[in-house]
Amino acid sequence: MYKLDDLYKKALAFDSLTAEEGMHLFSNAPLTELMTVANSLRQQQVPHGKVTWIIDRNMNTTNVCIANCKFCNFYRVPGHPESYITDIETYKVKIEETFKYGGEQLLLQGGHHPKLGLSYYTDLFRTLKKLYPTLKLHSLGPPEVVHITELEKSNYRDVLEALVEAGLDSLPGAGAEILDDRVRRLISNGKCSAQEWLDVMHEAHKLNITTSATMMFGHVETLKERFDHLVRLREVQAKKPEHAKGFIAFIPWTFQDVDTLLKKVRGTENLTTAEEYIRMIAMSRIMLPNVKNIQASWLTVGKAVAQICLHAGANDFGSIMIEENVVSAAGAPHRFTATGIQQAIRDAGFEPQLRNQQYEFRKMPEVLEEQVITY
Repeated sequence: MYKLDDLYKKALAFDSLTAEEGMHLFSNAPLTELMTVANSLRQQQVPHGKVTWIIDRNMNTTNVCIANCKFCNFYRVPGHPESYITDIETYKVKIEETFKYGGEQLLLQGGHHPKLGLSYYTDLFRTLKKLYPTLKLHSLGPPEVVHITELEKSNYRDVLEALVEAGLDSLPGAGAEILDDRVRRLISNGKCSAQEWLDVMHEAHKLNITTSATMMFGHVETLKERFDHLVRLREVQAKKPEHAKGFIAFIPWTFQDVDTLLKKVRGTENLTTAEEYIRMIAMSRIMLPNVKNIQASWLTVGKAVAQICLHAGANDFGSIMIEENVVSAAGAPHRFTATGIQQAIRDAGFEPQLRNQQYEFRKMPEVLEEQVITY
């Protein structure tokens, strides 16, 4: 039987806990003690003590997708009357608006369109970089890289190199969900396997592409599958070249269930409590000693819970998300302005610090126009 004090000591020494040890802590440690351990690790890993945030926009290349994820209300099948591929004029309007709001980055993702191969994305990236040389492209994700690779009958390295040459700056950790194929068969059977996701990220790290990692939990997964997910991420991070940042951040977020097939067909609801989310943030810090930044998902759990997470191992508040379409389509109701996110960080007892995707500090723009939040 595990002893809590022994596990606390192991965690505080930055040793790697097994999935079983992590599960024991998650299930048995008093919340205050768990938060204290995770907070101590945060203070050592992020000694500046500030809470970082970013201004960017989530745009979608297309809503056409053949992955058929049962938690996604955003996608449309090929030929659907509401399907679209974003045109350059729309990009121009939204990028210029993003610059006006102080952003410098586009988080650009889309569906698995059966006819959009590598040349579409490289042409798009080159066009956007030619129009806006300072724009940062935090774009696609492992499932899209796998999809493009299959369309091209190529390999991950060649596809990633072509995307970087065309203007890709960093690779989001999208589509991880739970890195277990039992879960993936149930919720996202048309997406890449768990190992394929991990292999893309390992290849990206070898090419010195900075990436992030995510976990969507609170649906059909078991607790063991959550902790195996964390262990697999830690193992891939341990294999990165010394010069590479690898997974620069980890973002756990909760399944949003409104009108999803998972809820309609399987009856699966998001029953994650505030305490459970805070525990997962703390365990993310504890289980991932080689990932520096842990982000609280205010978009899915709200401001108050996210603020508590800043005392439970999280050091980042993510983006104000000038635009976000996918998670919001499944019921995530929360929104922030630049002023609001900074005030939320201050109210939690921390100093807010604007950053870029590499977690480098940015100065606040001298003129910062606030976006108007609409519901």
